[in-house]
Amino acid sequence: MTRRAVLFFVCALIMTLTLVDGSFGEGPMQVLSPAFKDGARIPPQYVMRAIGGENISPPLNWKDAPKEAKSFAISIVDLHPVANNWVHWLVVDIPADVRSIPAGASGRSMPAGSVELKNSYGSMGYGGPQPPKGTGEHPYIITLYALKVSKVAIGRDAGLKGFEHALHGKILAEASITAYFGQ
Repeated sequence: MTRRAVLFFVCALIMTLTLVDGSFGEGPMQVLSPAFKDGARIPPQYVMRAIGGENISPPLNWKDAPKEAKSFAISIVDLHPVANNWVHWLVVDIPADVRSIPAGASGRSMPAGSVELKNSYGSMGYGGPQPPKGTGEHPYIITLYALKVSKVAIGRDAGLKGFEHALHGKILAEASITAYFGQ
């Protein structure tokens, strides 16, 4: 193969990759926590006080969100069969220019315009893990949604089904990490 043919092939490959995902040089949207890695155990300060924690919301960061995102939403749900989709945190209307939420922000210092919904404990905002003793490690799925709307029409006591219904058809991208906790 001639040098010219190799150069042509490499250029064609680069153009194909760019056309396929439209974001050459960028990866898919990611959500991260500086407090724990994906697949790791949740540190004690983020669990409920009744089991020795501080019940502060975990810090979250995200990157590579779609440029056309007009807002973000967050959910933290325990998918263990015993927990039956227990909601720990639902947030909507996070402004499009936000890329992080600091530890302990729930109820205190959320980004302006953000709306925290009721969790399964019955309170607004974050409610940390408190899995029943002896049920093993519970998976806490933290999901970030990039939305094509700036505001989500939803009541604060909508619950997980209401949250999912309100986001339906509005999601541009989503990213998740999983953290674990058991006692």
